[in-house]
Amino acid sequence: MPFSLLNFKALAPEIFLVLVASFMVLFDRAIRAKDFFFWTALLGTLVAWWLCRTSLGISFGESYTADHYGFFLKTIFLLSLFLSILISPVYARRRGFHFGEYYGLLYFAVCGMMLMASGTDLLLIYIGLELMSLSIYVLVAVDWKDPRGLEGGLKYFLLGSLASAFLILGLAIIYGRTGTLFLAKIHQHLSVDPAVLAGIAFFLVALGFKVAMVPFHMWAPDAYEGAPTPVTAFMSVAAKAAGFAALGRIFLLAFASAHPMWIKLLVPFAVLTMFVGNILAVVQTNIKRMLAYSSVAHAGYILLGIAAGTREGLSAVLLYLLIYAFMNIGAFGIVTLLQREGGVGESIYDYQGLARLYPFPALLMLLFMFSLTGIPPTAGFMGKFYLFRSVVHAGHPWLAVLAVLASVIAAYPYLRIVMFMYMREPERELRPAFSLSLWAALGISALGVLVIGLYPGSLLHAVMGSVF
Repeated sequence: MPFSLLNFKALAPEIFLVLVASFMVLFDRAIRAKDFFFWTALLGTLVAWWLCRTSLGISFGESYTADHYGFFLKTIFLLSLFLSILISPVYARRRGFHFGEYYGLLYFAVCGMMLMASGTDLLLIYIGLELMSLSIYVLVAVDWKDPRGLEGGLKYFLLGSLASAFLILGLAIIYGRTGTLFLAKIHQHLSVDPAVLAGIAFFLVALGFKVAMVPFHMWAPDAYEGAPTPVTAFMSVAAKAAGFAALGRIFLLAFASAHPMWIKLLVPFAVLTMFVGNILAVVQTNIKRMLAYSSVAHAGYILLGIAAGTREGLSAVLLYLLIYAFMNIGAFGIVTLLQREGGVGESIYDYQGLARLYPFPALLMLLFMFSLTGIPPTAGFMGKFYLFRSVVHAGHPWLAVLAVLASVIAAYPYLRIVMFMYMREPERELRPAFSLSLWAALGISALGVLVIGLYPGSLLHAVMGSVF
């Protein structure tokens, strides 16, 4: 197929992100007013979304397609980036990494995520995954003064490298059996045999690392705790969404004909992920580790939508990822608001009596905790409802029952935070940071949780039009 400038327009958002990121990294030393990079990153995020919108429907050969599925996921990535940038300055200034390289790495990570979302070639998806992963490895350890960040970054790097090896091995097997790396052609030539099933298993393991699926979640608690809180918020949502973007496109497009086989492998992992994540969250006293195990459990819920193997299941996955962006970044935003040096604000006991001292931050945290629990009328409830309904409609009602039981366990760690805020006397006074950008992020997150919770119908209709 001959290429033209129109073909390259499909890659306009990624090209733009790389150019802006390179500019911020290269000119970091020359520009002393570091707020310039904050505003550049914020404005660039909006421009990147507009470019995604204008490139919709254009393909770059058989390797990349800017379809509605990719556009919806890119919206989630850029929303996560936008909110994470908003909550970054107050924390970054305090810890001394408020510079261009930080925002440039965020941009490089999102570029990799976009390649994963719209890539229709296994090799391009792998390149996107590596670009995302390498950027996040550095971001986890960007606060070099905190040894926890260095430890978390090293663990994430070592286990992430192992996941990449699994992905390459799976890619080689699938190429050897089908003679192609293009997803559509793999679907046409795929014949289910032991070698192909082994390749599919390697893909599941590799992408399972990225979405923190049990038992490949070992990196998550240390990386989430050690990373700067804005980075934790970003990776907990955007990196997870990128992993599910690749899972959805690969498993429900290239491996669709093998669904009766790989569902038998995926379902035990999904159930194990839901219960292990929620049970381990119960015993955590560090709120970032608690939210890390919460993230593991939510990955289990989302895996159910993939296991359903239907358009309804995939649309429920996309909707849940959008909802998760609002409620999880909102929760980490409150943590950023209250954090101080020496780990102050990270213990769940630091939240005792918060409602008496600072009623509005406590109210927002209550909203995010209720949404993560799945209590109506929040968006979290609607997200779980559509996910569980898709599983029932796919003929697996027992999976929905197990998911509800896992959600009951999940209520304890979230509602314990609420109980501490509203039913305990304060033991220490936390002084919320004053940051207009951080409060803007919290306001957007709270609005998203409430609006989607009250009016999910029109959004679900839009999501249904985004799946293939």
